Amino acid sequence: MRPGIVDRVLTLSPNEAVEHLVDLPEDQWFERKAGRISARDLAIPLVAMANAEGGYVVVGIYDGAVDGVTASHLNALRQTPQDFTSPVVRCTATELSTSDGKIILVLRVDPGERVHETTKGDVYLRVGDESRKLGYAQRRELEYDRGSAPFDGTAVDAELKDLDRSQVADYQQLIGAQAPQGMLAARDLVTRDGRLTVAGWLLFAKRPQSLFPSAVVRVLRYADTNRGTGVGMSLYEGGDIRCEGSIPEQIAQAAQVIEDWVPKVQALAPSGRFESHPIIPRDVWLEGLVNAVLHRSYSMAGDHVRIEIFPNRVEIENPGRFPGLADPTVPLSITRYARNPRIVRVCSDLGIARELGEGIKRIFNEMRVLGLTDPIYTQTSGSVRLVLSSADALPEDIRASLPKAARKVLDTLRLEGRPLSTGQITELAGITRPTAIRHLQTLREHELVVWEGQGPNDPRASWALR
Repeated sequence: MRPGIVDRVLTLSPNEAVEHLVDLPEDQWFERKAGRISARDLAIPLVAMANAEGGYVVVGIYDGAVDGVTASHLNALRQTPQDFTSPVVRCTATELSTSDGKIILVLRVDPGERVHETTKGDVYLRVGDESRKLGYAQRRELEYDRGSAPFDGTAVDAELKDLDRSQVADYQQLIGAQAPQGMLAARDLVTRDGRLTVAGWLLFAKRPQSLFPSAVVRVLRYADTNRGTGVGMSLYEGGDIRCEGSIPEQIAQAAQVIEDWVPKVQALAPSGRFESHPIIPRDVWLEGLVNAVLHRSYSMAGDHVRIEIFPNRVEIENPGRFPGLADPTVPLSITRYARNPRIVRVCSDLGIARELGEGIKRIFNEMRVLGLTDPIYTQTSGSVRLVLSSADALPEDIRASLPKAARKVLDTLRLEGRPLSTGQITELAGITRPTAIRHLQTLREHELVVWEGQGPNDPRASWALR
């Protein structure tokens, strides 16, 4: 669900709005709570959303039914930010009264400028539809990066009249705002005194590069697997394109260029015919592109997002390091963090960014499903680079030694992306049980899979990729 849907729902009559709020799925920016929730417990989702990109918490709906908030309890819930969060989470409260007299409390949470915690000293972060409690190291990461207000919330020397009216009007209609100023305020794209923020400028200016020259995506295409230098540079003629404009425009332009330039190969498809497909799946490089643009450091002048396309790989580099103590050698362990929470929120409204905060995991899963090598993240003093290689995950000697049926078993585990019992593998791969067991043992000897169970007769035993 896109977060803009909640904004539009709240423009309806109270009865209609409540009816929709009951049915909307919970996600990164939306959560429901029962009317009887304590103010102390309500502080948890408020803190979690403030530490991410903000969102809505609706109180008075539980298990698909409207239970409402009692009048005597309403004031305590409205005072939750002041009484149970530190520093105080900024949020706006709205009450919806249904025709049968029930009261629904809607709290719109703004993204925080510092790390927020409950009065018990616990720090939470919104990840997908969960409010996750952070451990000590994860909290340190968040505190390190929230040492100052996110740069995308600082004011710029520009006026609202300098924005692209068409883009503003489209987004205003998308979230159901009555006026441009109201739309900008609803997404914290203006400061408290009404000045335009960096996020507002980068998202909706006619040409953001007039203030941020490095806010561009540069796509380069090489003829060789090495860049080369000087006269030996392998850059194609016309193979260097700069994508400018607002952030949504940059992403759209860059995606089209990349799609045209990524090398394609012919391979046998499930249809039984040879079909053309890119060496790196579109979903993978697109996720990498979007992550780079949305999470780059816009305060670092002089550098831009760079996409380099080679015959055997795609490399994506963006200014700004991973948050705090994050270890790029173990990318799947990196906690969700949005360096530019306002930019991420708007791009999610527009359907550009997905809402689960699992971008890195999604990239790994897509590559593994196709049997390609894992993505490689490296970090310099001022940037992060992602390498997406088209090389097969299996060394050539091992791949050549494996029978075709053994590779089919391996592909079955890759495609499912979860541990499977011998029976499940037999069914999915379309082979007999003795054949499956023989090939699983072969894969085990090559240390490609592991068997997990309490004993040879364990009915819950399973096979998983190593």
